[in-house]
Amino acid sequence: MKTWCLCQICTCGRHHCPHRTTRIYDNSGMYCPTTEYLEKYPTYGNMLPPQSLKPTQELQACRGKMEGITTFKSDYRPYEIVRPPRHIPEEYKPKQGKIDLGTTYRRDFNSYTVQPVAIIRPLERQQVQKGKLDTVPTYKDDYRSWDIEKSESYRPEHSYHPPMVKFGNSTTFQDAYVPREAKPRQSFKPSSVAKGSTAPFDGDTSHRLDYRPHQLELKAARPQEVYKPSDQPFEDLTTHRNDFQGLVGETAKVCKPAYTRGTLNVPFSGSTEFRESFQPWEIPPPEVRKAPEYVPPAGSMELHSTSHLDYVPHQARRVVPIRPVSQRRKTSFPFQGKSTTQADFPAWESCRPGLIKQQQQIPSPSGKFDGLSTFRSHYVPHELVPTESCKPFNAALKSSFPFSGVTMYSVEYTPKKQEVCPASFPCPPGYTFETTNPQGHKFFRKAAPTVQAF
Repeated sequence: MKTWCLCQICTCGRHHCPHRTTRIYDNSGMYCPTTEYLEKYPTYGNMLPPQSLKPTQELQACRGKMEGITTFKSDYRPYEIVRPPRHIPEEYKPKQGKIDLGTTYRRDFNSYTVQPVAIIRPLERQQVQKGKLDTVPTYKDDYRSWDIEKSESYRPEHSYHPPMVKFGNSTTFQDAYVPREAKPRQSFKPSSVAKGSTAPFDGDTSHRLDYRPHQLELKAARPQEVYKPSDQPFEDLTTHRNDFQGLVGETAKVCKPAYTRGTLNVPFSGSTEFRESFQPWEIPPPEVRKAPEYVPPAGSMELHSTSHLDYVPHQARRVVPIRPVSQRRKTSFPFQGKSTTQADFPAWESCRPGLIKQQQQIPSPSGKFDGLSTFRSHYVPHELVPTESCKPFNAALKSSFPFSGVTMYSVEYTPKKQEVCPASFPCPPGYTFETTNPQGHKFFRKAAPTVQAF
């Protein structure tokens, strides 16, 4: 009789067998539909895995030799290009006579006498009343000051008085420190006088003693080859031109998979591998290193250095300059400041050119400006008519008929019975437990129906 696993009995897809540790050498041949990864990390919505973009290996027909004729070569027809004639502009000839500078505005405009505009704003009337204003404001009348007594101070009296006698005890530093006399250090600086050697200089080196000159062999002279051009003509036929044939083929198929957009906007609430592997750590605050307090040394500082103690000043003479003393010749006749350049190139008398002003073609108007514009003269005021509002009134519609609460959902809805998954029970009804295999799958057998005797 056929046995059923708990994973096969489940109808809702949320129940499966508890898996144990896998065994290496147990080949039962059963397919395990659940894994540890699927148990820990559930799927998110109806998101499908991405499809592969790798093209399928299909049979490619027409493996013959390609022709060298392309669509462009077969359909192209050269045309004769004719250069368009160039337009030669005519020579400009200015017109004779004067320009009429009159305008339509000057011809049609009629001046009007304008009166000053009357002020519509009424004059301010300042009402000044003589006499003193003796009134009490509302704030002074309603809010009066209270007689509040000053609270007593509960602060204890300061009874400490500093001592008048000097502190006579000595400190640890005064007891342990013994003053000593500072002695100058001994100078280890070598003397600046060079010590000469009495023995003669030996200039022999290991290279001079061990070096042996050898005679070099002569290099064989290689003759230069003369370039010989090829007698055969250059073959400019390429592989593409030789093998290509313009065959009609099908259009390439689009390998891009269909885009499936997720419908769920709810954030993912389950656990992931990243959340379990990388958990936040508590980082302690950095320790601040306190700098030790500076304690100045006691006593006076010696400012004598090794250079001050060992340096001996010398009395040196001033260096005599090597430059000879210049001897100037004194002459009685005046200096002639003329040169060949001043005589041959005298200064020219040049004047700055004046500004070139263009003559004004339109004469400036004479007389006082009237101040009346075309808009003011032709403007006709009209009364404003308010537009009617088409907005409906915000009033509830009342009906004499009773409200009918029947909808399409309430008419066409057929209630369905919610089936309970048999795998949710410890022992599914209608099945009897049989065995458990090494992978952890529980197998059940259907119970035989009981026949009642008459």
